Amino acid sequence: MLRIKKLDLFIVKSFGTLLIGTFFICLFIFMMQFLWRYVEELVGKGLSMDVMAKFFYYSGLGLVPMAMPLAILLASLITFGNFGERYELLAMKTAGISLLHIMRPLIVVVILLCGVSFLFQNLIGPNAYKRLYTLIYSMKQSSPEVDIPEGVFYSEIKGYNIMVDRKDRKTGMLYDVLIYDMKDGFDNARILNAREGRIEMTSDRKHLYLHLYDGEMFENLRSRSDRLENVPYRTEQFREKHTLIEFDSEFNMADESVMSNQAISKTMLMLETSIDSMSIRNDSIGRVYYRDVAPVYTVSHTKEDSIRALSAPATDCNTDSLFRAATLAQKAKILTSAVNRADGLSSEWTMKSIQVQNNDTSIRRHWTEWHRKFTYAVSCLLFFFIGAPLGAIIRKGGLGMPVIVSVVLFIFYYIIENVGYKMARDGKWMMFFGMWLSTVVLAALGAFLTYKSNKDSVVLNADAYIEWFKRVAGIRPVRHIFRKEVIIEDPDYRHLPQRLDELTQACRNYSASHALYKLPNYYKLWVTESDQDTSMTEINNLLESVVDEMSNTRSKVLLNALNAYPIIPVSAHTKPFDKLWLNLLAGICLPVGLVFYFRIWIFRRRLHKDLQQIIFTNQNVISIISELK
Repeated sequence: MLRIKKLDLFIVKSFGTLLIGTFFICLFIFMMQFLWRYVEELVGKGLSMDVMAKFFYYSGLGLVPMAMPLAILLASLITFGNFGERYELLAMKTAGISLLHIMRPLIVVVILLCGVSFLFQNLIGPNAYKRLYTLIYSMKQSSPEVDIPEGVFYSEIKGYNIMVDRKDRKTGMLYDVLIYDMKDGFDNARILNAREGRIEMTSDRKHLYLHLYDGEMFENLRSRSDRLENVPYRTEQFREKHTLIEFDSEFNMADESVMSNQAISKTMLMLETSIDSMSIRNDSIGRVYYRDVAPVYTVSHTKEDSIRALSAPATDCNTDSLFRAATLAQKAKILTSAVNRADGLSSEWTMKSIQVQNNDTSIRRHWTEWHRKFTYAVSCLLFFFIGAPLGAIIRKGGLGMPVIVSVVLFIFYYIIENVGYKMARDGKWMMFFGMWLSTVVLAALGAFLTYKSNKDSVVLNADAYIEWFKRVAGIRPVRHIFRKEVIIEDPDYRHLPQRLDELTQACRNYSASHALYKLPNYYKLWVTESDQDTSMTEINNLLESVVDEMSNTRSKVLLNALNAYPIIPVSAHTKPFDKLWLNLLAGICLPVGLVFYFRIWIFRRRLHKDLQQIIFTNQNVISIISELK
């Protein structure tokens, strides 16, 4: 019988509360980014609050599948970061619970969220996108409010260009008004110039009521016949002039059928049906175009007829002699006819190729939307397997480090996902490869982080990488020995000088036998069997044991003297690899071999100096011990 433990409830509750908060934060961010894309369609249109509410509502519904993966990533990062920061994760692991066992209840929750995300994209998302983009299309068609600027021509009123020198925003009066009325065409334009005027909207919001005072009108009276050399015109001066201008400022919602054929507004079943229909139609068009190019291969012809038609000898006809026998007028006519026919055929087949390409593009767009319904849902689970181990590794909760890591990872995913989507949409990559590329990358990253976190790896520990870099670059740490607060056993000062003398003699013997200052033989360095330098290891073990014993002293002078002992890398002066074939390969590859060769020589010289430093420090320590006695 399945039992839900209190620990599982605690983990789910901690994750659930954070998921709700992060989801609405991510959704708000995506909505603001989406709003910024269409801000020009919203500003200055006089849209009512219900239209704006529909815009935000439908855009929010459409962006839910994109906000969900980022919310899961951020929530899992913060949840496991809080567990690590409050040592709750350590307590769970101490009790014998592995990281995968801790993640198990959340895996079930996230799988359910993946199903919800898929159903949302398949059932609710298409309808939301259809209404959203219908609304955006209607906004683009809507006329802007009349807000005439000063000193520039205003052309948002169809058929009119208006410029005012200045205006009074309190009273609405316009001064030095210049109007070009071109609703009857440029040749029949009317020009009105008035000292002041005012524009009002009619009550039905279908017309503008134009009031002009103290002005003049100029109008062409061009005849319908263009043969007249002199075009009459008339001028009119007026004290007041009132006219109506058609201007529909009401927001009119377009029919949703304008978006019904778009791939983004279809469910999976509709996408599959559309893909099947378009593929059959494209194949039929392709066969028709093929028969037009190769008329031999018609449906009525059998295979034998086609072979016979291809093998039939062509009639002999010397076209060059016929062309030379023609008159100049006939030659010009022939060439013109040939050029026109070639241009016509070129245009015809260009249009046919464009039609086929458009059909292929439409099919690919439908396939990309079909795959996206799966990839967005699967990305929720993959982001959890990235966020949870990563939070357990970095052990930082709150909204600081997790937010930065989440944003960087999501941008990385978004770039890969968009590159794959565009390549698949344009037919440059295979559809499956392009649409699932980001999923494969996320799966590999999630598996790596989960494995490393489950093994308590230091994959994101900066100190481990710093230590590795120091070893590669030859930067070694400095010895720091401080006085201990509690000393259980004092050093044996009677036998320490003897051990120090043994260490000194071992260092001298090693320096004399290994000739550390000389360049090593390049050939012998790589071809001899790789073995560990046991003598140097024994010297280092003796040094560390003596230093460890003397670190229990209460004498500050002796402690300061111990800090002069160097920390010896026992294998840096030897061959880089344990395997003979790897050393041979490095030696044969001359650039790599030279780098290792000179590195080994540098470390040999430094080892010689370290041995001399140990001998000198031993003498100093022996004199200090004699004073302590």
